[in-house]
Amino acid sequence: MVSNNNNNNNDDGLGERFGGYTVKQRLREEIESPFRNVRLYFFGVSTASAMLALYFSSLAALKGYMGGFADTPPLEESLQSCAINIGAAATCAFLTYRDYKAGQANLERISKGGALARLRLSPADGTTNSLLTMKEYRRAKRVIIAAGGAEYVSQLALALTSDQRSDDNTLVQALQEADVMIVPVLLENNTGASLNVGNTISSWQATTPTEQDRNFDLTRANSVVAFPNGPNQWYEYLQSEIETCQTQGFDVLEKGFTITVKKNGRILRRATGQPQWNAFLQTMEVMDGSKFGMPGDSEKYGG
Repeated sequence: MVSNNNNNNNDDGLGERFGGYTVKQRLREEIESPFRNVRLYFFGVSTASAMLALYFSSLAALKGYMGGFADTPPLEESLQSCAINIGAAATCAFLTYRDYKAGQANLERISKGGALARLRLSPADGTTNSLLTMKEYRRAKRVIIAAGGAEYVSQLALALTSDQRSDDNTLVQALQEADVMIVPVLLENNTGASLNVGNTISSWQATTPTEQDRNFDLTRANSVVAFPNGPNQWYEYLQSEIETCQTQGFDVLEKGFTITVKKNGRILRRATGQPQWNAFLQTMEVMDGSKFGMPGDSEKYGG
C-alpha cells in the first residue's frame, strides 16, 4: 500500500514542473477547459493588433494636429480612430486577463486537489496495518476534515462516542449509512508564532467525559474515524484554510473548522465550528447523492 502511495506521488508530479504546476496538472486543466488557450491566443493577438492600430492612429492624430503633412486624415477622424482602438485594446486585454486568471485559479484548485488526495490517514478501527490516502476513499466515502484545538477535538469525540441526550446516540450508525468518514485534526500553537498539526490520536484518546456524557466509549466511533498521518503534509494543505479563517477573525483553535469532501474528491463546503450533524446528514443526498454526486450511488439509494 505504501508503494502505491509513492507511485501516486510520482504520477502526480509527472513531467517537468514550470510556473509552479506539473505538466499533468496543466494537461488536466486543458481537458477541463479545452478552448481556454484558443481564447487566450485570440484575445491576446487582438489586443496586440488594437495596440498597433492605436500607434498608427496616434501618429495620424499628431500629424493632423501639427499640420503641414500631405495625405493626412482630418484630426477629428484620427481622434475617433484612437478612441475606437483604445476601447478595443482595453476590452481584449481585459478578456485575456480574466481568462488567464480563471485558468490560474483552476490550476490552483487542481493542484490542491492533488495535495488533498495524497494526504495520509490511519483508520481508527485498525482494519489495515498500512497507511491509506485520501485518494483511496474516493467513490466509497465522503470525508469531513474537522480541525481545531484540543478542546475542539475532545468535543468532537464526545459527540460521537457518548449519549449526550435522553435517547441513545445513533450518530455513528447514521454516518456509516451515509458513507461518511470523520478525520479529526489537532491544531497546536506550541511555538507561539504559528500553528502546527499535533498528535491527534493522543488528544483523541485523552478525551475525558463529563456527567452529561453517558456510556462514553471511544471505540464506538472507530468505524467512522481516521486520524491524520504526516503532520507536516497535513499542515501544508490546511495552511491556506487556517489563514483564511484567521483573516476573517475566527479563532481556529477554539472554534475550529470543517472541510467536507465529496465522493469524487472535490470540496463540497467549508464551515467554522463543529459539524452540524442533523443538517449535514439530511441534505447529503441532495448535495452529493446519486443525482448530483458519484455515479453508482443510484444502486444504493435508488436515485
